[in-house]
Amino acid sequence: MARNKYPEETVNLILETAAKLFVEKGYEHTSIQDIINNLGGLSKGAIYHHFKSKEDILDAVTTKLSEQSDKMLLKIRDCPGLTGKEKLKRLLTESINRSVHDEIFSAAPNIGASPALVFKVIRDTIDYTSPVYVLPIIEQGISDGSIETEYPKELAELILLVGNIWLDPMIFDDDPDGIYRKCHMYDKMLRAFGLDILDESVFNRLRELTEIYHKNK
Repeated sequence: MARNKYPEETVNLILETAAKLFVEKGYEHTSIQDIINNLGGLSKGAIYHHFKSKEDILDAVTTKLSEQSDKMLLKIRDCPGLTGKEKLKRLLTESINRSVHDEIFSAAPNIGASPALVFKVIRDTIDYTSPVYVLPIIEQGISDGSIETEYPKELAELILLVGNIWLDPMIFDDDPDGIYRKCHMYDKMLRAFGLDILDESVFNRLRELTEIYHKNK
């Protein structure tokens, strides 16, 4: 068999195809054969040459999707001249305003129908995003006096889990008005910790994305 001269292109094609199918059909309802059928002639052997299982493909897909987000989070975490509280505000604002969200919400994926995807988001949040990016910001805020908490690890996880899971209409199928109310509840929760870091522009942006989702689902 001839050696594949462009293995990176093959891997990217597999991941892009799998990501599209996971979004459209749900991870549990997408088979390896479904992926093969959409690869334009690539064989099952081409997939298994690069990935041992569908679970490996899911790991690679989520890793690829998170790369852009990681760059943004790293830039904010290491930004000089900002307090911890100011970094948290920038993190939440820039996260919701990323242009990629328009594409994701336009695709209207029913993430709630894919428990594996939801669990993957939760695990990545707890095991990676929180300790690597958000916890250091909170610890800085404690040091510079802009954040007061006895539970920095737990606060970092809470902020992300509520923001990434509870406020995601693609998981709970909330309508725009429901999301707007949730945003205000999230704001009240954060203010109870002394974190007045959300504003109306964030609420309106998430409401806009929710409208896009419902329009296209």
